[in-house]
Amino acid sequence: MIKSSPRKLAPQRRLDSFRKELGALTGLILLCIVMSFASPYFLSLTNLMNVLRQSTLIGIVAAGMTMIIITGGIDLSVGSVLSLSSCLTAGMIIWYGWNVWLSVALGIIIGAVFGLLNGLLITQIPLPPFIATLGIMGVARGLAFVYTGGAPIYTFPKSFRYLGQGMIGPVPFPVILMLIIYVLFYILLKRTKLGRYTYAIGGNEEAAILSGIQVGKFKTVVYALTGALAALAGMILAARLDAATSVAGDGFELDVIAAVVIGGTSLSGGQGGVIGSLIGALIMGVVRNGLNLLLVSSHWQRVILGVIILVAVTVDVLRKRGVFVKSRG
Repeated sequence: MIKSSPRKLAPQRRLDSFRKELGALTGLILLCIVMSFASPYFLSLTNLMNVLRQSTLIGIVAAGMTMIIITGGIDLSVGSVLSLSSCLTAGMIIWYGWNVWLSVALGIIIGAVFGLLNGLLITQIPLPPFIATLGIMGVARGLAFVYTGGAPIYTFPKSFRYLGQGMIGPVPFPVILMLIIYVLFYILLKRTKLGRYTYAIGGNEEAAILSGIQVGKFKTVVYALTGALAALAGMILAARLDAATSVAGDGFELDVIAAVVIGGTSLSGGQGGVIGSLIGALIMGVVRNGLNLLLVSSHWQRVILGVIILVAVTVDVLRKRGVFVKSRG
């Protein structure tokens, strides 16, 4: 039985999403204020551009991950797909001498194919998203090691390096690219059938099926888009470092999921938006940059980021149970 239509739920969903995004933005501003007092270098233009550059990889993939999590799913394979796609693209350019942009396009298609495979495993067998993407994570990472033999592929042509190192005025090219992606995904979520159905599926999948929505088709499209974004992030990382490695993106999926949850997207599905995920990615970038400025060791950084993930998920669970609402009464 369908209790309420997606159209009737939309105003309340938008209000909830706005509140969460406002909370994330407030957290980002407070974090920046704290960091400006903790380090005299934080507010320098060079460092702020560095924060934006560091946020691009998480931010780009978080746009797709937002849609996946809104459907009630998860994708643990994005870090491995990032690595494999960048290694395959690097091989095309360096080992085989293929055209740079053709190689980049093929690399993005490879990422989309792995995302498509995730979607098909989840919707056609069906496997739980956690299991399906965990398996693809292992397959993609293993293929990256097989392809490269564990050795990095490096020394790219200048045209490829521009993806990660280029500037448009004072702004890094990857930041411009990330903002374009967010504009497109905002429109996709708010103004298209795919976006409306994404929310409907996450809000109540059974009701969505009874409404005639092709749930399997739309879920698969969302996973394919995220795979393509993971591949693009892999290109940007390889171009920035001038090297593609089979270990790139290790643990990357946790940072992406954390950014999405911090931005207000509920892990139980049906709620969230890409603006919040962009803010969440910036929060992750500020935290990493701040810890580096404060000379915190990489080992402790892992601990701190793990705590942030736990806090973000705990807040999401408590919010879903209505704990914060009750506490006001």
